Amino acid sequence: MFTLIGDLVGSRDLPDRAGAQDLLAEALAAVNETLTPVQPLEPTVGDEVQGGFATLADATLAALLLRLGCLPVVDVRCGLGEGEVRVHDATRRPLLQDGPGWWTAREALEVMAAPRKAALRTWFVGGDGADVGRVNAFLLCRDQLVDRLNDRGRRMLRAALLGATQREIARAEGISESGVSQQFARGVAAVRDAQLLFR
Repeated sequence: MFTLIGDLVGSRDLPDRAGAQDLLAEALAAVNETLTPVQPLEPTVGDEVQGGFATLADATLAALLLRLGCLPVVDVRCGLGEGEVRVHDATRRPLLQDGPGWWTAREALEVMAAPRKAALRTWFVGGDGADVGRVNAFLLCRDQLVDRLNDRGRRMLRAALLGATQREIARAEGISESGVSQQFARGVAAVRDAQLLFR
């Protein structure tokens, strides 16, 4: 299983923590509805979430959709891991579980907590070394492009990832298709296409 542990960035300093938690709950529900995870994304303790996916492609897309669903109110970091997961108590929420899948996702989250890695938003630990390097190169470039988008660009990216056409996006945003094309040229299309190729 490919596991995801996410946490809200700088959440202790938010003026409206309850509003941020409501937004996070909406984003989690939207990702769960879109991707059909093996283990649905759910809040755990503090400002963390966790879930599991059948493929690495779904885990990376879940991390991106979760981030896009929470920005600009709060940003989200997601550690992705790979490995077996053992559930000790399936009736408890959050689940009581253990295993290499969770430890590798936790390790990925800790990498992003290091001072020189503070700008990272998604990181993967697991698999063989060559694949890990390629995956993290993709995630690093993808997340940097997302950082360069404005709020409208991120809304457009989310819509594009969910299958909306440029015409549909223009209608939803109340702008011309030319305006959408300009945003797509600034990085929306590159992120969408890279994520589709990764799948």
